Amino acid sequence: MKTAVLVSGRGSNLQTLVKEWKSGHMPIEIIGVGSDQPDALALEYAQSEGIPVVVFPMAGYPDRASQEEDLLSWLKECRVELLLLAGYMKILSGNFIEKANIPILNIHPSLLPAFPGMHAQRQALEYGVKYSGCTVHFVDKGLDSGPIILQGAVPVLDDDTEDSLSQRILKEEHRIYPLAVNLVASNKLAIKGHRVFIKQ
Repeated sequence: MKTAVLVSGRGSNLQTLVKEWKSGHMPIEIIGVGSDQPDALALEYAQSEGIPVVVFPMAGYPDRASQEEDLLSWLKECRVELLLLAGYMKILSGNFIEKANIPILNIHPSLLPAFPGMHAQRQALEYGVKYSGCTVHFVDKGLDSGPIILQGAVPVLDDDTEDSLSQRILKEEHRIYPLAVNLVASNKLAIKGHRVFIKQ
């Protein structure tokens, strides 16, 4: 599947996805990396791997709708079949999701539906949960509310800080995101209602 990745930050999940793809472990081709942040470190990494990059900075647009139209045009021109969010910090509108009309995956650092939105690790610590983790899900029109593909759990330790918990969760993110992408690209998933089933 022709695949694009959207990023906003350092791109650790992007690095994992690129390594898995280039090692032949995923039936995808990453044809481009897009960002809303011109100085995102993930863009430097993508370029070092020979992957084309494109930037859609919000400062260059009168509103979000205009930015998303350019993003849609890029996806159409590149004939993208799968869109992966890897630390992309903008919420995609329902209009964008409908017009894109392709699977869009996101990874979130909590066991959804617990702690959606920003600072999920901080939310988990403040709430006092004993386990947290990460979730790969399909993107829908809600906030981190799409059908769940895979989850990975980690214990929350008594002396955890937001940073230490984040690092432990990140290791699980790097493990399950490629697995989820593989399932989607291999057409091994079925969605019934809000539940995702893995085909045998």
